[in-house]
Amino acid sequence: MSLATLTIDARVARLTINRPEQRNALSLDLLNALHARVDELRTRDVSLCVITGEGKAFCAGMDLKAVLGNPAGSLELLTLLAELTYKIRTLECITLGVVNGAAIGGGCGIVTVCDLAITFAHNTMGFPEVDLGVCPAVVAPWLVRKIGPGRARSVLLAGGLMDGTQARDIGIVSSLVEHHADLHEASERMIAHLSASAPNAIRATKSLLNTLDGSLDRELLLRAAKLSADVLNTPTTQAMLRAKLGA
Repeated sequence: MSLATLTIDARVARLTINRPEQRNALSLDLLNALHARVDELRTRDVSLCVITGEGKAFCAGMDLKAVLGNPAGSLELLTLLAELTYKIRTLECITLGVVNGAAIGGGCGIVTVCDLAITFAHNTMGFPEVDLGVCPAVVAPWLVRKIGPGRARSVLLAGGLMDGTQARDIGIVSSLVEHHADLHEASERMIAHLSASAPNAIRATKSLLNTLDGSLDRELLLRAAKLSADVLNTPTTQAMLRAKLGA
């Protein structure tokens, strides 16, 4: 079974995070699979890429078991996540996050890097990294660009979680439905509308926007990954993670 699937129908691509038994938590294998699918997508002529999760969760964030007592593995994982967000952001097509379930930490970061996103009112989202002693450095540049530095400071320093309505109100997601049961129909309407846009106009507009908001600063993301890994591998954070995991 592939940990990430890519299907293309006409000018619409659908990228699905496919590790449902682990709530689509980001392991090294999953991140490598996502890289492979996004690299494949970059060679295809599409207008829209829909990103969603298989099962009940969108993405529960970093696989904490994979980084416990593993300094090299944690740096590799965070670097892969940083590179993945850059690749998604620089796709020439529109990216739409269909947030079908919980999007936590790095998972919420993937939502944030999408051009547009839709979820439901009572979904669970957010960045609880500081609650675990972790620095949310990789997602921070994208969140600052998405909702502004003041709001991003409040969200990342306070930690904790929010519901879908709060995520919409502060700008992490752009559209909202009341109930999970409404999400499919509403997202398909968005897909039909967005996929009808002229590809050359999409490419030009995205390129301009990415230049204007600093999205092309790949080196910043790599430095952020290193910073996050350094904090993650401190004795204090490792002890907090062991307590969280009962290890």
